Amino acid sequence: MSFTKIARAVVLALGLAAAAPLAAAEEQGWTLEPDARIDISTISAQTTTRDEDLVIDGEALSVRAQAGLGIESKRTRVRLEADRIEVFRLGDGRRDVSRDRLTANIEHDVTDTLELQAQVRRYDDLVTVESADSDAWEYSARATFEPTRENRFRLQGTWRERQYDNGAGPATTGEGERFDAQYRRRFGSYHYLTFDLRTETIRSDDPQRGYERDSASVAYTRPIGPDLRVRPAVELIKTRFDGRIADDGALRRDRQVVPELELQWWPGQWRIEAEAKYVFFSSNESLREREGYRLTLSVGYVF
Repeated sequence: MSFTKIARAVVLALGLAAAAPLAAAEEQGWTLEPDARIDISTISAQTTTRDEDLVIDGEALSVRAQAGLGIESKRTRVRLEADRIEVFRLGDGRRDVSRDRLTANIEHDVTDTLELQAQVRRYDDLVTVESADSDAWEYSARATFEPTRENRFRLQGTWRERQYDNGAGPATTGEGERFDAQYRRRFGSYHYLTFDLRTETIRSDDPQRGYERDSASVAYTRPIGPDLRVRPAVELIKTRFDGRIADDGALRRDRQVVPELELQWWPGQWRIEAEAKYVFFSSNESLREREGYRLTLSVGYVF
């Protein structure tokens, strides 16, 4: 049996398992908690290519609407969620984009220190590493081990299936796995040091789509006032494409270093976040050599 068939069987079993709590929610002490959220963001970015000294500006507004339903018991949590993002790109010749996402997951506390989660997601019009327009299914399983309140370990495996819109050309597909590992050290309320590692692969008969990517990041979150937190972070990303040829005749290889600083202010039901990133992008394809900043301000409200 293939990995894909196994993943689908697991998701189907989880769906059947989730149906029982839904049907018996009122009788068995389950609680239902609907929620909604809306976010409005403004984005400003500027990139300079190193060889040509070309400045590329990009501004956009985005609106995200989300609706969810949580079903919880003492040790089990089921969540259904739908959200949509509309991005309005400012400037001549820049096409607006949108993205839809449906999510269903179930979490269960096996013990006081071990939690298991299974999740399925469906994306429409997703921007991915290898394509600007993908539809995708994702199936994932996650284990969280928290032996003490100060130390938390997470491992997650995800299987992805993607279909690419190639414009006038025929649609193509890709599939592959992703693995994530995380360690978080807790010093106090909203005071963390987090390390993340990720490795992922997409395999495709389309030579433009297949790739391998590895990344590592570290982030530090610290409260600096009532409902206000600061989060500096840095991430290193290396990408190897299967069929894209660089200037030197070798397969294309990219490397990104991304330091960032984020402020989070969450008074009551408001979510106000400001983020500044600087992207250093190097590649063996000269046209990809560039660096620049990205500024984002987001204002959200949770109902």
